Amino acid sequence: MPGNEPWEYSLHIPNDPRAVTVCRRTLRLILTIHGLIRVVDTAELLAAELIGNAVRHTKGPAALRLRWAGGVLRIGAWDADPEPPDPPGAGEWAAEEGRGLVLVRACADGWGWYPLGTGDADRGKYVWCDLGAA
Repeated sequence: MPGNEPWEYSLHIPNDPRAVTVCRRTLRLILTIHGLIRVVDTAELLAAELIGNAVRHTKGPAALRLRWAGGVLRIGAWDADPEPPDPPGAGEWAAEEGRGLVLVRACADGWGWYPLGTGDADRGKYVWCDLGAA
């Protein structure tokens, strides 16, 4: 059974497609250590989609953030591009690309995004999704 104490991890990554694998493996290790084995596969898929989008659609660095509080795992991806993510749309299941947020919407208990900062130096966005451990 996972502990009740909240925790948080952040992993900063370069803009490199190989970083998605690093994030997936790191997430799996963190969740296993914290006893959240039941959500590892879904969380790994969600994190890969969020970080994959950050790496694929932006030119700067990114970060994976994991937060456990109140029985909910929040998986988030920061990137330096302040533009909103493309919204998940109907009919994207048949597309070769662009299904990431459709998968996130389908597999997570909730998701969203918000812009960060107002100046050029601290701009970007944070895209997140929540996954209950029940």
